[in-house]
Amino acid sequence: MGSPGWSEALSERILALSERAPGSGSEEISVLSLESASLLAREAGLSLGEVERAALEAEVMPRRYLRNLGTLGWQGQLRLLDSGVAVFGLGGLGGMVLELLARMGVGRLVAVDGDRFSEDNLNRQLLSRSDNLGSAKAAAAAERVNAVNPAVELRALEAMADEESMQELAAGCAAAVDALDNIPSRLQLQEACRRLGIPMVHGAIAGFSGQVTTVFPGDPGLRLLYPQGGDRGIERVTGNPAATPALVAALEVAEVVKLLTGLGEPLRNRLLFLDTETNTFELTELD
Repeated sequence: MGSPGWSEALSERILALSERAPGSGSEEISVLSLESASLLAREAGLSLGEVERAALEAEVMPRRYLRNLGTLGWQGQLRLLDSGVAVFGLGGLGGMVLELLARMGVGRLVAVDGDRFSEDNLNRQLLSRSDNLGSAKAAAAAERVNAVNPAVELRALEAMADEESMQELAAGCAAAVDALDNIPSRLQLQEACRRLGIPMVHGAIAGFSGQVTTVFPGDPGLRLLYPQGGDRGIERVTGNPAATPALVAALEVAEVVKLLTGLGEPLRNRLLFLDTETNTFELTELD
């Protein structure tokens, strides 16, 4: 970000362009609008993410994250901006996961999927539109993230990753998200994360039901959920309605946010199972 003098000058410009707004409590705080942050980025030759980071360090909240403050605090938001997350699969789960992580302000995202949109994706996949059928999911992810939060540094790849490439792609990330649609790939991702020493957040859906857990390196994790291996789960029979992947994706993102910020308690060695048909939420110990 240049010399210490330039960093000080940037902080002064941020403070000069900031406004006052109600914070999470009764006191007002300084906030920086997206328009002002974009102006500063152009002036300084910096990325928008670098300006947002400098603003937080100067105790000026980028206005786009103002409603995160009461939950995450200043340091929590800064930790998100300084973190990287890899999302494997950009379908019903992954597209929503990517969107929510971008809106939360995770600074670096890796998005991986080798598939292209088909008409039967339209019922549930956020990235799928009637005008982009046949196009690559990774390309749609790049377009969407740039539109939602251009401060996010995104690496979107059209690829069917194997265990080796998963490890390479997730290197440097603090966590990975399993939004895949087959059991072998899920198990490969768990192993890749074990080798990298990072946690993996798993989510799966089937009709009205879904499940979420977080696997830390060395945990048995998915080997307990899928002891027989196999190819796919029962979702091919039960279907994938829109509400279930949206709900499971939101729970996966909550897990990621806890991992990155240190807030709350992750679902380590526990499985959260949900069934919206019967309004059932069950937490089961995995051992």
